[in-house]
Amino acid sequence: MNTLKRLGLTALAIASLGFGLSAADSTKDELPDGTDGEGRYERLVLRGGYIIDGTGGPAYGPADVVIENNRITEIKVVGVPGSPIKEEGRPAKGDRELDVTGKYILPGFVDVHAHIHGKDFGQGVAPDYIFKLWLAHGVTTARIVGFSGFERTLDFKKRSAANEITAPRLVAYPAFSGIKSVKEARETIQRFKKMGADGVKFVGNPKAVLMAGLDEAEKLGLPTTMHHSQTAVTDANVLDTTAHGLDSMEHWYGLPEAMFEDKLIQDYPADYIYTDEMDRFGEAGKLWKQAAKPGSPKWNEVMNTLLERDFAINPTFTIYVASRDLMRMSRAVWHDEYTMPALWDFYRPSAEAHGSYWFDWTTEHEIEWKKNYKLWMQFINDYKNRGGKVGVGSDTGYIYSLYGFGYIQEFELLQEAGFHPLEVIRSATTIGAQELGMESEIGAVEVGKKADIVVVDENPLHNFKVLYGTGAVKLNRETGLVERVGGVRWTIKDGIVFDAEKLRADVRKMVRDAKIEAGMNPDKPLAIANSPAK
Repeated sequence: MNTLKRLGLTALAIASLGFGLSAADSTKDELPDGTDGEGRYERLVLRGGYIIDGTGGPAYGPADVVIENNRITEIKVVGVPGSPIKEEGRPAKGDRELDVTGKYILPGFVDVHAHIHGKDFGQGVAPDYIFKLWLAHGVTTARIVGFSGFERTLDFKKRSAANEITAPRLVAYPAFSGIKSVKEARETIQRFKKMGADGVKFVGNPKAVLMAGLDEAEKLGLPTTMHHSQTAVTDANVLDTTAHGLDSMEHWYGLPEAMFEDKLIQDYPADYIYTDEMDRFGEAGKLWKQAAKPGSPKWNEVMNTLLERDFAINPTFTIYVASRDLMRMSRAVWHDEYTMPALWDFYRPSAEAHGSYWFDWTTEHEIEWKKNYKLWMQFINDYKNRGGKVGVGSDTGYIYSLYGFGYIQEFELLQEAGFHPLEVIRSATTIGAQELGMESEIGAVEVGKKADIVVVDENPLHNFKVLYGTGAVKLNRETGLVERVGGVRWTIKDGIVFDAEKLRADVRKMVRDAKIEAGMNPDKPLAIANSPAK
């Protein structure tokens, strides 16, 4: 086991506080300048696609979309489905044209919970690998919420904004964690603001420190989100933090605790130890059943309070899904070709690495987590139905959840929770943009918005699996053959065109080369455990 894996949670805690670079350094040692994108163009025209605009409205078209430099300047319906395109009145020819006839055009996706883990953050992967997987799955904006090195994130953000590298647009939310005093809390928030933070992610902290930090962020106009750590949630659940201005939350810790009716503290076993990953995640799967029942007065009281406070919830269902079906997630079809061997090593059972709690994961654990998901999903769907904001975040790089692929899996899980596919797309685009305060710039295929666009051959509303880099299985009724279809075809970020198929090919080569360098057979399936069962 490598040194970083042995460090486990300690490495993550250090990474959350560290700024990652000296003033004279940059991220060019990790990722030299260079882009796989083409353009910008003075005039780029997408011809004949069906548009899912991200607002929640149904698909329409066929239509042409005109992009001038980095803005959408015209959208023109050019016919009706099943009939020849009306050539008369179509937008004029562009410097580049993409024939998207029969394909689907969507807004660029917003991942509101992402990390650039890197080789010094436990997972042993390069940022180029992460960025290409994101773009290859249509993610054009990613909010980096701590655990990536703050200065490092800011430098990647600057270079992406200048389109010097192949990467989504980045939004920097440093982690507010490990703060020891109210004075330090305010000074930390002030420093974040001065350095160029777009917002702040809070993690745990004593109540007085936490509230001082939230207050200072509110004064300085810095948006906030929070992972309500189980070590501090008794002091401050989601009702406490939203009362002090918290704008959104990640995952779900702190939410069921706000709905306890017959207790103040989760029913932990007497021998529970939080830093034992089996204890931490095993007992987390029993939390929602301890809260108020769906539709009860307490359930409604908490939900209505959060709605009144215009609060956003980013459930990140995808990052915990292995807890309810380890075999499925550890054998996902994309791992062998797309998961780096160092990342795979981080995923595998370990008592020391964060989220690698598979060293005694039982059927009972999975059953409890399935029940947990049912209640959790019901709250999230009810919240959306009553007008609450639900964002799409992935938190990938842990627990067998892979960059890009995990983000698309969140679409499927939101649909499982009860979202209509159009509601899922709206959460991934319009709602994500609103959370980041960028709704005037991104989040919809509309005239005047930035040219952040995803083009896919198949209809994602029919089957979200067509958005995966591995595509979906489908019967070709003309040939009678079963084939794989889908995968994002083009991702356009800020008017620059990325060939998503090429990005995926690049990643596959990275993985294959890394396996060969590690002395592995690149054609052999990855092993789950360190030794075979006997």
